[in-house]
Amino acid sequence: MIKVVLPANLRTLAGLGSVVELDVAAPITQRSVLDVLEENHPALRGTIRDMETKKRRPMIRFFACEEDWSDASPDTALPEEVVSGKEPFLIIGAIAGG
Repeated sequence: MIKVVLPANLRTLAGLGSVVELDVAAPITQRSVLDVLEENHPALRGTIRDMETKKRRPMIRFFACEEDWSDASPDTALPEEVVSGKEPFLIIGAIAGG
């Protein structure tokens, strides 16, 4: 099971707890995790990725094993620690301002 941690606003929108467990078929990539997340929780469609292009929204960041995966190819395999469920895949809302 893949563990996904969502920011509070998305947890509230989808009515979820802080950690979502997903059964994702191999290969485990950002794309496959987000596809299953959006399929299981339709309220999240369009909030993390654009509905048409499937590109990450500008104010959303992805982290795995304390590394920023936001600009990695969505088809790159996630680290083994995430695949095995030892570490979560983090979806974080970026903060901006001046």
